[in-house]
Amino acid sequence: MKKYPLIMISIIFLLIGCSNEKQEENSSQNVQQTSNNGNMEIIAQDLSVPWAIDWDGTSFYISERTGSIVKITGNKKIRQNLYLEKKLSTASEAGVLGFVLHPEKKNYAFLYYTYEDKNGQFNRVVEIREENNEWFEQKVLLDQIPSGKFHHGGRIKIGPDKKLYITTGDATDPMIAQDKTSLGGKILRMNLDGTIPNDNPDPNSLVYSYGHRNPQGLAWDETGRLYSSEHGSSAHDEINLIKPKGNYGWPFIQGDETRNGMIAPLFHSGNHTWAPSGIAYHNGILYVAQLRGEGILAFDLKNKTYKQTRGAS
Repeated sequence: MKKYPLIMISIIFLLIGCSNEKQEENSSQNVQQTSNNGNMEIIAQDLSVPWAIDWDGTSFYISERTGSIVKITGNKKIRQNLYLEKKLSTASEAGVLGFVLHPEKKNYAFLYYTYEDKNGQFNRVVEIREENNEWFEQKVLLDQIPSGKFHHGGRIKIGPDKKLYITTGDATDPMIAQDKTSLGGKILRMNLDGTIPNDNPDPNSLVYSYGHRNPQGLAWDETGRLYSSEHGSSAHDEINLIKPKGNYGWPFIQGDETRNGMIAPLFHSGNHTWAPSGIAYHNGILYVAQLRGEGILAFDLKNKTYKQTRGAS
């Protein structure tokens, strides 16, 4: 991953721009490859609401919110079936969300998805296994993460400390973001087997930071500092520097507002919206993809400035 940060950003950007609901058969297909001003290359298209992407050194894996994993190797694309223990939710913004390959077990990955059962609608984090171009749920690491009409969170990433980080939304119930006993409105941190790391802020809790509305992206710089993108309330989208046990203020502060014991964002969108999604860090710049293929935001962390690159919607 570290060898391909700008390639990954280009892919994230293009994926968001080409999202659609069209379903395809689970078969190999040729992937159209074209250049865009010599800087970007389309490696996949006709994807069904792509959400997360990872790379194993040979193949790209892309989660589709509608219930599949797309594997791209060279110029071949395979839509892989995904067999889950729970019924996938079709609520807005819900479904198959975060996906990241297991760093220690070949053909295994972690998945975050929204489901529905007789007890309601929830999110869960599971370990899945790939076999014969299909994925099977193997183990539940965390269950009953709050879910609602919107704000499911859902980004999962492996940190430089080899821990699994998970973003969760407030499930449209803002006050649970301030409730440290709730899993909603948080960034969570766990061992790869689902247990609580003994160096978490509270050794009895998965909560790493709280006071989040709907965090969407996670990335680390070369010193190990963690950054997150977050959707604001119609505006005031945020870029945050995440600190252990930090309170990021939702629903009490946003934008330039301050309150004792709460952390203001490094950047925010003011009265406009960025609709930030996946993020990646490279050489002092934090690259943030925008929803609907609008562009990429480039945040200069040293100079505290940013600029936007427009793309084709």
